[in-house]
Amino acid sequence: MTDLNKMTLADARNNLRAGEITSVELTEACLDAVDAADALNAFVHNTPELALEQAQAADARIAEGDAPSMCGLPLGIKDLFCTKGVPSQAASAILNGFKPEYESTVSQNLFDAGAVMLGKLNMDEFAMGSSNETSVYGDVVNPWRRENETTPLTPGGSSGGSASAVAADLCLAATGTDTGGSIRQPAAFAGITGIKPTYGRCSRWGIIAFASSLDQAGPMTKTVRDSAIMLEAMCGHDAKDSTSADIPVPNFEAMLTGDIRGKVIGIPKEYRMDGMPAEIENLWADGTAMLKDAGAEIRDITLPHTKYALPAYYVIAPAEASSNLARYDGVRYGHRATLEAGDGITEMYEKTRAEGFGPEVQRRVMIGTYVLSAGFYDAYYNRARRVRALIKKDFEDVFAAGVDAILTPATPSAAFGLGEMADADPVQMYLNDVFTVTVNLAGLPGIAIPAGLDKQGLPLGLQLIGKPWEEGDLLNTAYALENAAGYVAKPQKWW
Repeated sequence: MTDLNKMTLADARNNLRAGEITSVELTEACLDAVDAADALNAFVHNTPELALEQAQAADARIAEGDAPSMCGLPLGIKDLFCTKGVPSQAASAILNGFKPEYESTVSQNLFDAGAVMLGKLNMDEFAMGSSNETSVYGDVVNPWRRENETTPLTPGGSSGGSASAVAADLCLAATGTDTGGSIRQPAAFAGITGIKPTYGRCSRWGIIAFASSLDQAGPMTKTVRDSAIMLEAMCGHDAKDSTSADIPVPNFEAMLTGDIRGKVIGIPKEYRMDGMPAEIENLWADGTAMLKDAGAEIRDITLPHTKYALPAYYVIAPAEASSNLARYDGVRYGHRATLEAGDGITEMYEKTRAEGFGPEVQRRVMIGTYVLSAGFYDAYYNRARRVRALIKKDFEDVFAAGVDAILTPATPSAAFGLGEMADADPVQMYLNDVFTVTVNLAGLPGIAIPAGLDKQGLPLGLQLIGKPWEEGDLLNTAYALENAAGYVAKPQKWW
């Protein structure tokens, strides 16, 4: 059997259980693909010895006939997840050399289920970015290219390494994190599926924090079924995380019937932005028609506070970031600046943080510190929190009125070129999150599904937003949309 690395999680699981392939063979195929894909810069800390050790253990477990769905399946782990004995840098110079002595709960859950770690994946520094251009490891490159062009494109951010690796078949799936769209936006740019579950569904323990009230881990996969399989393994209550919900985790895969007859899908008028490309508008209309043809009722809805979401997010997220990143001071772990004679502790803090943090992280820490300062706390941070409550209530009202899921575009455009926004106002980059941040502010589950190609041959995605804790229902609606869209496009190999 050739091209083992191109399998989906579901196909690989079934082949492993049937004895047609081994986890070692599957892992070696992926390791070979990783070694041949340096041009993408997706993997930054390779762990081939660990991967083969885990694969051998998985094969033994499968042979005994007691193997969970994820057993023996090779994954990439975003560099934001602490992995025991393996560098975990959050793509930042300030964590250079940091090797945790513990395992994040999500990665531990996956390893307990028998998953194999190929290595750590590139990302935006501390998950702050929408294009994977803020990493200390350098830019990640999207495996997709515009037709008849060689311009390197962004895979989106912050989980750009995860998106690029899955789209290029370097791994069967990958972990991502989503604070304002960092799973869904790169999934859309790379033509894969990514789900951000309800806040509290996956433990945040051992995931390097950006904005603690918004961060949530999720899977990035080739199909909706794969997302269902992997999400179930990632979820679960964790006493080490006070925001982790003690709610049973259903068998998400078993809920994939594809039957959405009678479901009500909301179409929010506020997501029709000025200047939205016609291709995005048409894709949204096509997705709406597909769901209607599948038996769903389409209902126009209003989410009136959507226009305040982006400004509220870019007050709350930097405020929490400035607080979370205060711990990186050159004292306990990671980078410490070289001091000159006469320098004291203040100079050490200043030099360490100036050297260790990149420009985007510095910008957000300064914004966050400003909005939390005594004179501006009420004017900015408290006002943003009130807006957040109103945004959450908008969704609650819509769901209470009988809407089962909401369909929107995932991104305002297809993937753009690396460096194309380098000289632009940072706010232009932040606008990439315009369709995704509301979901984080409200703590809801959201999924991005590839649904078509633009005129330059690049993938475009749609987003479905679901009710809290109803990821199974959301995945089933996404499954129906995936079946109707029939998206099978893959990037042409150039790397």
